[in-house]
Amino acid sequence: MELSERVDGLMDGLVADLERLTAIPSIAFPGFPAEPVQQAHDLVVELLHGAGVQRVERLDLPGTAPVIVAEVPPPTPDAPTVLLYGHYDVQPPGDESLWLSPPFAPTPVEGGLRARGVADDKANILVHLGVLRAYGGVPPVGLTIVLEGQEEYGSAFDDHPPTDPARFACDAMVIADLGNLRPGSPTLTTGLRGAAEVVVEVRTLAEPRHSGEFGGAAPDALLALLKALATLHDVHGDVAVEGLRRDAWTGAGYTEDEFRALAGVEDGVPLIGSGSLGERLWSGPAITVVGIDAPSVDHAASAVVPYARAKLNLRFHPEQDPRRAQDLLVTHLESLRPFGIPLTVTPGDTGPGFEPATDGPAYRAALTALREGWGSEPSYVASGGSIPLVNGLARAAPDAEVLLFGAQDSMCNLHAPNERVLFSELRSAVIAEAAFLREFAASHRKGDAA
Repeated sequence: MELSERVDGLMDGLVADLERLTAIPSIAFPGFPAEPVQQAHDLVVELLHGAGVQRVERLDLPGTAPVIVAEVPPPTPDAPTVLLYGHYDVQPPGDESLWLSPPFAPTPVEGGLRARGVADDKANILVHLGVLRAYGGVPPVGLTIVLEGQEEYGSAFDDHPPTDPARFACDAMVIADLGNLRPGSPTLTTGLRGAAEVVVEVRTLAEPRHSGEFGGAAPDALLALLKALATLHDVHGDVAVEGLRRDAWTGAGYTEDEFRALAGVEDGVPLIGSGSLGERLWSGPAITVVGIDAPSVDHAASAVVPYARAKLNLRFHPEQDPRRAQDLLVTHLESLRPFGIPLTVTPGDTGPGFEPATDGPAYRAALTALREGWGSEPSYVASGGSIPLVNGLARAAPDAEVLLFGAQDSMCNLHAPNERVLFSELRSAVIAEAAFLREFAASHRKGDAA
């Protein structure tokens, strides 16, 4: 039976199991109950055993939801090993009034299913399970399956793989926490921007002072902060911090209309920045003011503001050193004296970007497999988001090729209300991953023979 026919016969069961898994509110954030996370863990373990995986272990790290590490031995001693990654935790649903149906009541939509976490990342767990089922539990390669339970919040697992490299040793890995640029368009992600946080604050007065009596001479902390923040971008909206890397983008990308729709840009409001969208989103920096402490409008007094602070999120080129990128932003801010007022700048967390090699046998096998899965020519994009664990896994297996693809698509509303996955993408991703294992095993044998 052809691979696509085998997968077609599995789809009803995969969808049913996806509904079971997405009905569990496995939110691994502080303030949410831990029991649903454990329930999701237990269901995934059950499904792995049901797909023929005999060795399923639980890895417990401090302050971290359990990590599932499962192994399928290679069919022959010379067969390669592939690591498959996903995560079973989900983002909080946010404002549930914005959802068209309860976020943890999986609901059919045209061609797919709506629920929190259905695309990010539970559909990709079902991709791995679908591959196992398609091969009757005996794939043509050895497998190490890593499914973590606290990816969305972050955990100690990000830095764990290099401390136990034997457990994560492999010849290639499929990071199934991404997907296609648009539905039906097979896409490999070949870059992840890094991320850093910086807090900048201004204190000028012991306490608020009457704006009529003191305004005009008393130093306004909020004005000083706003003046400083305004220096981070030029008149076009491009980042103006010197030294942050920006390269031309030559891969696929969104049209402006697609991006405006995806971002929900209001009619008549222009996009910021210049150059291609790929440069602005993937191969260049972005600085976003993600939070600001200042008096609210509804409770504002007529007074000079004595204190204000802002939290900045910096995204930077996949190959730029994270500490260097953060230091450039810190140095820029510390050099400022808005109205002669010094700023206090505090660096926060950083996460490196990642840019995998694209010239090896696994990458070539993936291109063939994506063509089989989606029936069209693959393209490549980058991601403005970060997956810190990828760097940990790459350090643990430095010679392994890293492939980033999956059942998501950029229109699936991940981290947003009404998240959904399309069954066509789920089906194609299962076929593509199964075909990749077959093609990579074959290329490995040819390489050994050569």
